Amino acid sequence: MTEIVRNDNKLKKFFIHTLTDPILIYVSILVSSVMYHYRDSLALTYGILAYIISWALFRLFDFMKKHKIIGTVLYIIVGIVFLYALDAALQKGKENYPIDPVIWFITPQDSLQYNKWYTLGIFIFSVIFASSVFYFFTRVQYRVFMTFLIMIIPFTIYGKEYEEMPIGYIIALTVGYIIILMYFRQLSNNKDVVVIDKFESWKSGAVFVAIFAVIASLIPKPQIEADRSILETLINADAFTDRLVEMLNVFRDTTSGEQFRTQNNDTPLYYARSPQDLRLKTSTYSTYNYSKDSWSIGSTDDQCYTMTSKPFDIVMNGELCDAIFYVAELDRNFAETYGLTDYAGYEPVYPEKQEVSIYSSYQGGTRTPVPQSVSELLETSYKSNMLVSRAGAVISVSSDEKFKYNENFRYSYIPDGFFENEKNKFAVDMLGNIENYSEMLHSASDIIESADYYDEKISHYRDIIKVNLLYDSFRYELLDYGSNDKIYNLAQEITEGLNSDYDKAKALEWYFIDNNYIYDLNYRKEVGENAEDFLFRTKKGVCYEYATAMTLLARACGIPARFCEGFNMNNKYENSKDKDLYVITPKEAHGFPELYIKGFGWVTFEPTMTWDNMNQETNDRNASGMLSKTGLWILVWCIFALVLIISYPVLAHKFFSLINNRKRPNEAVAGVIHQICRLYKIPVSCTAREAEKTVKRVSGADISTVATLFERAEYGGAELSEKDKVKAMEEYISAYEALRESIKEKRRQKHKK
Repeated sequence: MTEIVRNDNKLKKFFIHTLTDPILIYVSILVSSVMYHYRDSLALTYGILAYIISWALFRLFDFMKKHKIIGTVLYIIVGIVFLYALDAALQKGKENYPIDPVIWFITPQDSLQYNKWYTLGIFIFSVIFASSVFYFFTRVQYRVFMTFLIMIIPFTIYGKEYEEMPIGYIIALTVGYIIILMYFRQLSNNKDVVVIDKFESWKSGAVFVAIFAVIASLIPKPQIEADRSILETLINADAFTDRLVEMLNVFRDTTSGEQFRTQNNDTPLYYARSPQDLRLKTSTYSTYNYSKDSWSIGSTDDQCYTMTSKPFDIVMNGELCDAIFYVAELDRNFAETYGLTDYAGYEPVYPEKQEVSIYSSYQGGTRTPVPQSVSELLETSYKSNMLVSRAGAVISVSSDEKFKYNENFRYSYIPDGFFENEKNKFAVDMLGNIENYSEMLHSASDIIESADYYDEKISHYRDIIKVNLLYDSFRYELLDYGSNDKIYNLAQEITEGLNSDYDKAKALEWYFIDNNYIYDLNYRKEVGENAEDFLFRTKKGVCYEYATAMTLLARACGIPARFCEGFNMNNKYENSKDKDLYVITPKEAHGFPELYIKGFGWVTFEPTMTWDNMNQETNDRNASGMLSKTGLWILVWCIFALVLIISYPVLAHKFFSLINNRKRPNEAVAGVIHQICRLYKIPVSCTAREAEKTVKRVSGADISTVATLFERAEYGGAELSEKDKVKAMEEYISAYEALRESIKEKRRQKHKK
């Protein structure tokens, strides 16, 4: 039984020792910081996996130290397994992805579609590399410089894209590295080296670390103008042009708007024949990240349905009121329930439908631009099936069947002007103000599904209502503005006194023009700037900032909204006699908001100023920085830790005095002896008389009474009195104060020298 308990204790100590290994913890933080760059939402998961894998690898390395030959063979086998896993991840990532891993690695991540397999490959390599190198250069051959080179790898990865590493990782990596240096320090064995007590070493180190963390949190990083010409030249190289244009404009599942600032390419992407300027949509994004100032695809953006025959309807914009009034004509109870009796069978007046033809001029795209207020895809040269997203994007059925060069698409669309008709607007506003709007849509859907007859009109209206039934799911994702109080208050101020969603949307659209916001292609945002900064501080940006701000303001007003990317089709082709021919290049890339107007459907708006009014002057970047929430918490905790470290002796003395005075006399006297031993760093193996001599030698204090009382109680079994406890506490206080004076005197003598 004793043997079992002993083995259990050994096992417990083994796990405590190995699981709290500072190298293991540091490697997991380092890997997590690298993975945050590639997928911030999974950084914690990758860090935990790195911790588990590194722990197993460290046990293998421990085994290698004892069994060199067998251990080396095992390491080679494990290495082969890791390399095989790395190769498998990269090969999997290449499937249906247009660029190779090396190009993906050197290209700014904000310009790329997230590739989970390439990211997994980075993780596998990072874990095996960091674990092996850190273990070897701390526990096998101590090399400070080598571990330092590994420590700066995450900083290099962020630096290559001029991206700010989260301040939490910066402090954790730097402080952790200092702790590792202290933990594995190796000192020369000569008379000039003084090896201080381990406790004193860690105490000094803790003070230094806390001070460093406070300074790192408070002092802003200097601004550095990085020369990125080599990387940008590489990305713009002819060999990569087609692939990267495709990636920059189509395949990303996140966007930060940088393409609207840096895209000066005149290479034609599409040609279009249209009777008027149009706004074209390629992608929608529903989830905004304030900390990264970026949009990502949400659940309503990537839901698609397959169209196996052409032509086909794209029921995304308008005609909802037509469908509702048609249902009111079919069902009298429905009309009475929702106050639609007077509108049963009413048909709003629409501008005459127009057609636009779009021709692809590059190879390999999977999306075609779709005109605003699109109604139907009439004709296309594309032979395979197509997908239509719930957000109204037209996509090839798979990445293996991309649109080819000179693919053409002919759409019908409804030009702007619906809301200019007062009766139309009144009808939409009336539907939008119905209290149980969602319930009304479900009732209308049930009625039209159970109609006694079936024709093309019913089919069309049924599809329109089905699309708008997604309103319930829009409510949470598409109304999220981050609960930002400043944005909410501004939205309420702008829309004060307005009752309809459309009127509110127009007020938001005009707010930027009426309040001196400046469109500036040369303005470069500070790291950390987001929509809030644009609205309240800088008031400078490009279409991305305008569209993002209006989307969030609309959500704060209770209007579902999303950020859209596409093109502004306003560049007539000068070399053509065809007056209706437009050329679309990366320069025409555009971001704009799309809002859900109850009673109508999705409507695009244009908060960005017109080109004639855009200010192109160059401005210096604002040098002021804001302390992130993470940095603020680190600052608070480090100041607290620093105060605690400095005041620990006094606090410990006060706390001991308070607690010990409440104990029984025998326990109190024993406590005094133990506390004095801790203060004077007297080993626990010493007797009370030996402790008495040490105290006398160090500070001159006399604790003979305490020593005698302790011996009487501990060895003689005597019951001490309250007076004895008081005497013991008095001698403890004298010993404590004498020690403080002794330390102060040593410091004074040291300064005199």
